[in-house]
Parts: sequence; C-alpha cells; structure tokens
Amino acid sequence: MMTREWRLPAWKGSGWLLLALGLSACGVAAAADPVEVTVDRKTYLTQGSFQDVRDNVELAITGRGIVINNVAHIGNMLARTAADVGADITVYQDAEALEFCSATLSRKMMEADRHNIVFCPYIIAVYTLPDDPQQVYISYRRPPIIGSAASQAALREVEDLLDSIIDESLF
Repeated sequence: MMTREWRLPAWKGSGWLLLALGLSACGVAAAADPVEVTVDRKTYLTQGSFQDVRDNVELAITGRGIVINNVAHIGNMLARTAADVGADITVYQDAEALEFCSATLSRKMMEADRHNIVFCPYIIAVYTLPDDPQQVYISYRRPPIIGSAASQAALREVEDLLDSIIDESLF
C-alpha cells in the first residue's frame, strides 16, 4: 500500500507562517490574561455579546466530552426577585453559571483526598454588567491547593482545566 505525504508548496507554507505570526502578535493565538486573580477567584474579560461568549464556554466544556450538569440563571433570578426583596439595583445585564465535573480529574482529586468532594462541581460564571453589556466577564472559583502532594497536583489540574476552557472560549 502506498502512503502519500502532503506538503504545502514553499511559498504557501511561508504565507501560513506569516499569518500565524500575525495572529500571535495580535493576541489571537496567545493565552488570555485574567483581569483579576485572588486567592478565591480568577476573572477574565472579553468584548462581545453575552450569548456568544456563553456559547463559546459551553462548547469548550462539551468539546472535551464533559457534560454540563446545570446552568444557573443567576441574572434572571436576581431580576425576578428584586421587587420581592425591596431591591432597586440591576446587578447584571446577563449572568449564568455553568456547572460541570470532569470524571477523570474529579476521580483523581477525590482518590487523593476523599474530602475534596466539596470542590466538585466546577463552576464557570459568564456575566455582563448593566453599564457596559459588551464587556463580558468569565470567572471561576479557584480550588484551594491543599492536602497531600497528590491532592495538590489534582487540584492544580482542575484549575488548569478551568483556565484552558476559558482560554479556548476567548480564542
């Protein structure tokens, strides 16, 4: 059986290299930088529509074979209950939190320390503020790096997963 090797002509290959370098210089191929990092949370910011960014996050999660267990419609709940609690502030224009777990990472995390069950599910929130709905925030609660060396390694992997999901969704 004959195998065939596919190659770009030399002039086309250099064009692709220049395109890749140009996209990298524009920040398209580079990893996203968070706008806030605390001990408890990490927050990213991008421009666009809430729905597009939220859908990108969902695709980045499900594209890894991970099932979203729940979508919490936090913005809708706050708007719906505002009058009931005497509130007159619109907290979010849009806000949802996607809850999910990775069977592989969750098992690793809980095998290392069965008390790590409290860190599952993972949650990524996507939201916009009323004063600028084109700025979309993506945020997650950071898992504390605690316990044995195996537990710490697994919790770091969970945070790496959350960062990679967000990075992919921002492309």
